[in-house]
Amino acid sequence: MQPFSRIKGLFLAAALLLSAAMPVTAAAQDQQNDSSRVMQSFEQQEKAAQQKRLSVVSDKQKQRVMFYLGVPLLFILLTTAGLGIAMAVFGKPVFVLHMVFAGLSISLALVHVVVGLVWFYPF
Repeated sequence: MQPFSRIKGLFLAAALLLSAAMPVTAAAQDQQNDSSRVMQSFEQQEKAAQQKRLSVVSDKQKQRVMFYLGVPLLFILLTTAGLGIAMAVFGKPVFVLHMVFAGLSISLALVHVVVGLVWFYPF
């Protein structure tokens, strides 16, 4: 019975070695997967930060855009008022032109208000 117990012992030793080696490789794979997940999360955070940097408009640029919207708005409002006065006081036939400038002034005023609220009003 001696040879049979040696074979049994060899099988038992081989089984122990295989069972001990398998978790090590599985643990190494899990550790590699964990490290790749960590790297992916860092890459995602970097991409999000880069997108945020690209989409951020400085306050100076916002004020400049509001100024560029405000100057023509003021000009169109004064023109509309002048045409209205010319029509009402002096009887000039400029009603259609007055209405065109009134529509332009309202449209530009709405754009100016929406941009100002979105950029400068803290929601």
